[in-house]
Amino acid sequence: MNEYKELMKEENLVFLQVIGHIHTDYPSKFGIPRQSGLVSSAKAFITFEPEFKNPDCFRGIEEFSYLWLIWGFSENREAGWTPTVRPPRLGGNVRKGVFATRAPFRPNPIGLSSVRLEALEFHPEKGPVLHISSADLMDGTPIYDIKPYIPYTDSHPDASGSFSNTGLEHRLKVCCGDELLSRIPQDKQKALLETLELDPRPSYQDDPERMYGMEFDCFDVHFHVERDTLFVDEIK
Repeated sequence: MNEYKELMKEENLVFLQVIGHIHTDYPSKFGIPRQSGLVSSAKAFITFEPEFKNPDCFRGIEEFSYLWLIWGFSENREAGWTPTVRPPRLGGNVRKGVFATRAPFRPNPIGLSSVRLEALEFHPEKGPVLHISSADLMDGTPIYDIKPYIPYTDSHPDASGSFSNTGLEHRLKVCCGDELLSRIPQDKQKALLETLELDPRPSYQDDPERMYGMEFDCFDVHFHVERDTLFVDEIK
């Protein structure tokens, strides 16, 4: 009987192969957009493992404007999972079922993101490179699969979004002096400002005296929030 139980456990296991990794301007978890599509100016690119650098794997992909990325919560592998979680957008005090959220602490630490395909490049050293935008992934996140986004089946404008709709309403005004902002490369400035507008803080924290810090590209961005305005205090 014990041997049978062990066999059944093995049969329930699925092993996923990493096909590539994404490279973004978010080197740590704090500050990453909570969903894909919220920061359309955030640029990223995906490089692939040797087995998947065959150009035939990408034949026709440029005919789609959006892609689905299936990826792994690589920073949460050892954290395990719980039946209920506390979504940050609900203040961290209300519990919802794990399957009613997109929390990272799941039975299988798998994420799903819809991103815009900007270009397919065949690099002489890196091989095929997918340039994308609107991603919500940390730099170095493993990619398990890529599928095309199909508008007539994947889009549901009349769908109910429950508590996630509050994310569309909550935006901060960002005040960042020209001298500070000039420290960020010009092609990344808009993405930083849009990321800060989303309010990186946990929803249950509202202390105007508290200083926060987030990593963006190779910079440390320090800020505080007073009511509905985020003030950038330092960029190092």
